[in-house]
This record gives sequence, structure tokens and C-alpha cells, in this order.
Amino acid sequence: MRIFRLLLALAITIGLILLLDTQLPAAGAKTPRLGLFFSPQKGFWQNAENVKLRINETIKIKGLKDKVEVYFDDRLVPHIYTNNNEDAYYVQGYLHARFRLWQMEFQTHAAAGRLSSILGEKTPTANFLAIDAYFRRLGMVYAAEKSAEAMKEDPVTNAQMQAYTAGVNQYIKSLKPETYPLEYKLLDYKPEKWTLLKSALFLKYMSFDLAGFEEDFEMTNARNLLTRPQFEMLFPYGSDSLDPIVPKNTILEAAGLKVTPPASADSLYFTYKPGTPVIDSSIKPDPDNGSNNWAVNGSKTASGRPILCNDPHLGLNLPSLWFEMQIATPSYNAYGVSFPGAPAIIIGFNDSCAFGFTNAMRDVRDYYEVQFKDESKKEYLYNGEWTATTFRKEVIKIRGGKDSVIQLPITVWGPVMYEANDTTRGGTPGKAWACRWKAHDASNELKTFTKLNFAENLDDYYNAMRGYETPGQNMLFASKNGDIAIRQQGRFPAKWRRQGDFVMPGTTDEFKSQDDIPAEDNITMVNPGRGFVSSANQLPYDTSYPYYLGGTYPPFRGYLINRYLNAMQSITPSMMMGLMNNNHNLIAEWTRPSLLAYLDEAQVDPAHAVYLDIFKNWNLKNDPDEKGASIFQVFWDSLMVTVYKDELAGAHLPMPQTSTLVDALRKNAVYNFTDNINTSGIETWKDAVTTAFIKASKGLWAIDNKAEALSWWAYKNSGVRHLLRIPALSRLSLHAGGGRDIINAYKQYHGPSWK
Repeated sequence: MRIFRLLLALAITIGLILLLDTQLPAAGAKTPRLGLFFSPQKGFWQNAENVKLRINETIKIKGLKDKVEVYFDDRLVPHIYTNNNEDAYYVQGYLHARFRLWQMEFQTHAAAGRLSSILGEKTPTANFLAIDAYFRRLGMVYAAEKSAEAMKEDPVTNAQMQAYTAGVNQYIKSLKPETYPLEYKLLDYKPEKWTLLKSALFLKYMSFDLAGFEEDFEMTNARNLLTRPQFEMLFPYGSDSLDPIVPKNTILEAAGLKVTPPASADSLYFTYKPGTPVIDSSIKPDPDNGSNNWAVNGSKTASGRPILCNDPHLGLNLPSLWFEMQIATPSYNAYGVSFPGAPAIIIGFNDSCAFGFTNAMRDVRDYYEVQFKDESKKEYLYNGEWTATTFRKEVIKIRGGKDSVIQLPITVWGPVMYEANDTTRGGTPGKAWACRWKAHDASNELKTFTKLNFAENLDDYYNAMRGYETPGQNMLFASKNGDIAIRQQGRFPAKWRRQGDFVMPGTTDEFKSQDDIPAEDNITMVNPGRGFVSSANQLPYDTSYPYYLGGTYPPFRGYLINRYLNAMQSITPSMMMGLMNNNHNLIAEWTRPSLLAYLDEAQVDPAHAVYLDIFKNWNLKNDPDEKGASIFQVFWDSLMVTVYKDELAGAHLPMPQTSTLVDALRKNAVYNFTDNINTSGIETWKDAVTTAFIKASKGLWAIDNKAEALSWWAYKNSGVRHLLRIPALSRLSLHAGGGRDIINAYKQYHGPSWK
């Protein structure tokens, strides 16, 4: 018996040793051993915080010029009070690091193409090496290096960044393994020293998120498949429902720059070209990365003072992209949200004015087909001559594996993202494409945000915008003296019609942008007679604007916001909060009459008639408990597929914008695309709408098996996910309304990230 107990104890001991020496199944090739992670002295227990945490401490740190006070309010929002600006940025960096260090660094690793060094080559759900290679080939690092140099050259920005970086590093120095943030322990690595380049990388990543979406390859595929009339119907420039930022019929001054397309542009872009489709990468920012913002002047408010509103629509993550705080110095006093990883208040207000932003949605990223002389890629054809290629060696370190080395060719257009015979990353054998992106250029966007923190009046607003380049933004302003203004600011290429919609020839300079749009042609609206300015990512001007804008512009939020603001009087802040949370579905309001008129109810399965009844009686609001919102969404998605999928069958082709189908349904009694080209008959709206509803009903029936399955909140299944996509660290299945093209633009994991 003693021997048995001894053997049992020995077996248990060995089992515990093996168990505690086992790595956690989190993500990547290397994760911490269970014993280390669960260690009471150094493991995750040390990261536990009191839910009623209150901060009351005195900290002595090197690098400050004077005493600094930080007050944490009842929501733990820090309010920084300093006697000079450098100390303010130092403490801002220190606080960002104290509360968001892992987030700050992880996002810069993503931007720099370094995820594989932490997470390994790939997991069953993610290929980190492919993601890293994509960002290296996009030129994120060398673009950030250029901007870091531009920030160093500006004395004010350089001093600001040096103070901020020192503050971050002061906190990092104070850390020990047991005090590392949880995610470092979970992934078994440690923080690095912060640098100005890391801040530049984060800002370039925001440029990617806001100005990196494009469909050049997909649109090229569609151009090759469709006739010109078909293409123009499916992908029109502008929309009938457009209510632009600068109102329609505004008299515009003559263009300051004449844009002349090459003689071959029209035939190149709209010649029927059947052939093998070009394949692009699936790594893209969300096309709905945008925002709402508006400001009303005193003529429309109860107080007689302006009110400014802003809600940026971005990926909803934990930790949040934003960090709320106040910074008060003898020079300025600003409150709002900042980016962990960069100094200044980005969206907010000071003692004199308020400022906010929405994404301009302009197309500033184009592709050019490059012809190399041979497989060495040392020379490429440009303007009739073989031009020397420059190379940048990109070494991707892989945790638990060998380094992956990319010899990145760089041409006059920019880095070659997709090389000949590189089918693993989207290339087609025998071809290569270089990327021209405005974010590659050296710029100092931080200067604009910093100047807005100090702004006192309209002239300061103008001065702050000057020099801002990318990502293009609709910059909103309101001041205590009564002024309101909005301007779409950025450095935009002056394009002829359809330039940049497709992959362009790169063997000649014919198709390069001839210049940038002159700054004076970016129109500023100041104190308009209607009493408000607004933007919601719609086109900034109607199609009479002399330059082609490209890009993707959803019109519905802007139209609805303007409709409400035109009607509202004696506005109060609570009324504006209500508008920010508005869930009215304008698409459904406009299309339900036509959908019901075309739908042949006799063909609907009687068991599914309940869905039709709910849809008919729905209040047109995407409120959390409304089943009509879910039924409409499934019905609408089904109609999009029914109408367009037969013409756009196959992968790597773009679907038309929602506004294309809305406009067609409202104005075209006969619409070519209702006909299914795979049948012998000729289908009409009645056929398409009825088919779409029958298919939608079957889908609804399949999921309508529990009490709240069709309630909008349950169908939408919204949440806020941790950056590592770990459910236990996320907040999922939230009781929330809103949706795409709704003012409250809350999709599943994307929407108002700050209000």
C-alpha cells in the first residue's frame, strides 16, 4: 500500500510538472507555460484590479521640468495640469503607457509587419506571415520613416514627440515581469523601448484604416467583364439620393488646374476585355470606416450658441482605440479623446472652440502594372527606357521559425505589392503591380491636431488645417464666438474621370496624376445661411465639381442628418444626443413601397407569411427588439444577390453600392439587371423581388427557432472584441440597435467608437 501511495504521489507530481510546463493554447507558436502564467508571484494574478479602483498616489519620476498634478474623475478619466507643454506631453505618454501599453505596441507591430515575431507564422484562423508580408509590401515602414523625419524637422512637433516618447519609456522602465500587462504574459514576450518611429507607424496605420480601402483590381475585373453601358449603370458616379457636404447647385469657381486625360484613356478603360481576372489581396480596411459630424449655429439652438457633434465609425475593439483625457497648461486647455501612441487631443474642445472629423473617403491609392526586364527585377520599362529598380530588404522574423526575407522592389510608382509569379499574395503569373499611395509621402499630420488644441478662432482653424495631407478628413469647427465651419482637407491627386478606378499602365508616365488639387479648390463652408454644416462620408460636392473624386461614398446618413437638421429648431444638447443615436432606416423608408408593390404575395409560402406581415407593419427603425429590421436586411441582401449576382458571377468582382439598387428600384420600372441571364425568359422587378423574398423567407425560417432569434440585436449579434479576438476578454452579443447606413452606424463589430 505504501508503494502504491508513493507511486501515485510520484505520478501526480510528474503529471503536475508536465501540465505546468505545457504551453497555453492562445495564439502563435510560442505561448507561456501554464506554471508561469498561473504563478501567484509573476502570473496573471498580479494584473487583477479592484473594480472600485481609485488612484491616489505621489510618483517621483525623472524627466519632468516641474510638478504635475493628475486628477482622476469618477470614471477614471485623467485630467492633467502642468506648468509647461513639454511636461503635459511627457505625462500624456506616461499615462498612455500605464493604461494602454500593450495596445500601443501591438498596433505598431501590426503596422510594421511584425506580428509573426510575436504570434508565429500562423494559426488555424489567421496567417500572420501573410499579414506581415502585406504591410511590408505596402510600404508602411518606409512611409512611417519618412513621416518620422518630417516630424523631427518641425521644432514644435519634435519637442512634443521627444517629451511624449520619454514619458512612455519612463513607464516602461518601471515595469517588472510581474507587472507586465496581461497580454504580454499571455503571449510570453516583453515590451520594447518606445520610439518616434512607433508613433509614426501608428499614425500611418490610421492612414491605412481610413484611406487604404480600394477596389482597383475588382473594378478592373468588372471592366473586363462588362460593356461600358453596363459598367456605368452598376457603378455610377454619384447617386440620385446624394445630399453632398457642400449643397447641390452651389456655384463653384473654375478649376485652378486643368486635368487632361491621355488620348488612350477612354479606350483603355472601357473596351470589352474578357480574360483571366486579376486577383487582389483580401486584406482590406473596412469600407465603412467613416463618421458623422455636424455643427449647428446659434440661430438654431436654444442657447444661441453653436453645438458640435462627432462620432467616428471604426472597428470596435478592447482596449478602445481612444483614450479620454484633459490636458491643461498655461498655453491651452483641451478635453476629448487621444490616440494611445501619439500626443495631443484628436477630437474634442478647448476653452474657445470644438473640433471633429469624418473620413473623406477619397481614392488616394492606385496600382500600376510594371514590366520588368527579366526575373532579376533590376530594371523596369518606363518611358521607353529600362530604369533601375531600387530594393528594400524586409526581414520578417517568425517566432519559432526561420526568418522570411522579402527583397521589395520599389519603382517610380512606389513598392511592388504583387510580383510576377507570386500567386500566394494575389499576383498573376507574368505580371507585377506597384502601389502609388499618398500615405507614402512624408507628412506631419500631428501638427494639425496640436494646433487645433491651441485654436481660439476661425483663423486658427484655417492655420491648423494648412499642410494636412493624409488621410483626407472633413474637418469640423465651432467656436464660442458663434462661427461654424467645415472643410474637406487633404492632399488629393487631381484626376480625370475614372482615373484610378482600374489598374493603370506603368510603362509610361501618361497615367500618373498630373498634379494635386490646389488647396483653394478644397471648398470651406463657413456660417452657411441654413444654420448648420455636416458630413457623413458622402460625396463632398455634386458631380459639377471639376475634379474626379473616385472612392466610395454612402449617401444615406448624410441625407438623413441634413433632413433632421433642416427641420430642427431651438436645439438642445439632449436633442443632438438623440440624433446621434437615431436608428431610422432611410433605405427601408424609400424602398418598402416599391418592394411591396412588386412582391407577388400569392407565391409566398403561407408558413412564411408572418415575415411579410411583420415587414409591412415595421416602424422602420433599427431598434434592438425590432424583428422588421432583421427581415428587411435579409430581404435586401437577397435582392442584391438576385439582381446582380448572375452578371457578376465568380470571385474577385465588386458588388454595386447599395445606392445603385435603391435608385434603380425607385426610378426604373424596367431595369436590365432584373433579368437573370442564366434563364431563357426575361425576368422583371416582380420576378426579382418575389424570388428574393421567397429565398429570404426560407433563410429566416431556418434561424427562427428560438425566442429572440429575429430580434435585430440578436440577428446583428454586435459586440466589442478584444484585439486578440479572445471571447473571454471581449463583450459579445450586446443588446444594441443601429446598423450600416443608419445614423447610429453600429454594425456587428464596427460603429461609433466615440460620441
